[in-house]
Amino acid sequence: MYDFAIIGGGIVGLSTGMALGKRYPNARIVVLEKESKWAFHQTGNNSGVIHSGIYYKPGSFKAKFCRDGCQSMVEFCREHGIAHEVCGKVIVATDESELARLENLYQRGLENGLNVKKITAEEVKEVEPHVACVAGIRVYSTGIADYKQVSRKYAELIELQGGELHLNTKVEKIRQMPNSQVLETNKGTFEARCVVNCAGLHSDRIAKLGRVDPKAKIVPFRGEYYELTPEKRYLVNTLIYPVPNPDFPFLGVHFTKMIDGSVHAGPNAVLSLKREGYKKTDFDLRDFVEVMTYPGFWRLAAKNADEGIKEIIRSFSKAAFVHSLQKLIPEVQADDVVPTHAGVRAQALMNDGKLVDDFLIVKGQNSVHVCNAPSPAATSSIEIGKAVVEQLPAPQHLQSAVNA
Repeated sequence: MYDFAIIGGGIVGLSTGMALGKRYPNARIVVLEKESKWAFHQTGNNSGVIHSGIYYKPGSFKAKFCRDGCQSMVEFCREHGIAHEVCGKVIVATDESELARLENLYQRGLENGLNVKKITAEEVKEVEPHVACVAGIRVYSTGIADYKQVSRKYAELIELQGGELHLNTKVEKIRQMPNSQVLETNKGTFEARCVVNCAGLHSDRIAKLGRVDPKAKIVPFRGEYYELTPEKRYLVNTLIYPVPNPDFPFLGVHFTKMIDGSVHAGPNAVLSLKREGYKKTDFDLRDFVEVMTYPGFWRLAAKNADEGIKEIIRSFSKAAFVHSLQKLIPEVQADDVVPTHAGVRAQALMNDGKLVDDFLIVKGQNSVHVCNAPSPAATSSIEIGKAVVEQLPAPQHLQSAVNA
């Protein structure tokens, strides 16, 4: 009998296991991951940004966890010798029509308690000489990190705390018992007093196995990236973002200096026809039918038709993708970028067509389900883990140790 079983070995599941071990040193904790490696999907394919929290609605989980997580992630990387850099970023308006939105974003940064500064086009060029813009915002706390390395360290700390880790272990069924839950997997059964669902791209399905309705469905969006050729990396010093369109849920294509020195450009955002579909040709009938028969998807598509079409064009046309990049750095040419990896964002979508724009944490009976944790979940992972632990009931036999 385990005290806590965590389903999902991405960065959020592992951070939750680490937080549980700190809170309950004597607890029996197990983490179950269906893949052969930790942080295999969203975490392992993200852009490696330590986000500041400037974009998120003041008072939301994302705003709070990201702001605090930005600091706790940097501290964690420093403590454990993990590759990272607090390089800052610029968000730029490329024409006059974007200035009002840039000002709104600056005010939101102030509301969220961030160190941000409005800068002129000339001041932007002091940081990023090759950017064309009319004005910008300097965000000082943004950084970059190796989140695979972070995740492996989380896993190592769970084991040092006495927790168990199981790779290649897929949860297929959940049986409710009077005081526990039995997780049936391809590697046998695991019984636990409390269950935490951090299954990312499959979090809604795991919630339903546990008889919890998250009132949202995961819709996968693939983000495709290009990479600057090595001889063109000098064009980017830090991170360069456009002013996001508030009517569209994604940030737009941008330039990201990676921790290994490479520079990634992107992503676009297109519907993936498979929840773990990293290639255009990837297809899964169940995943496809679920999206196509979900009313929320069609409501979202109707509302964002124009932007959605642009994203699809960028997916199939390198010229269109490069044109978007040239709005930020006019010098970039088609020969300067080559395709690189893609990631898939597990985005929760409600039946009314609204994207869940905050982290979604749903409580069940002796369970907690993290049902929407896309970006900035990696940045926020330490804080999400703490928040999940706060929502879990302390096992009776551990209460006295905690109270002491």
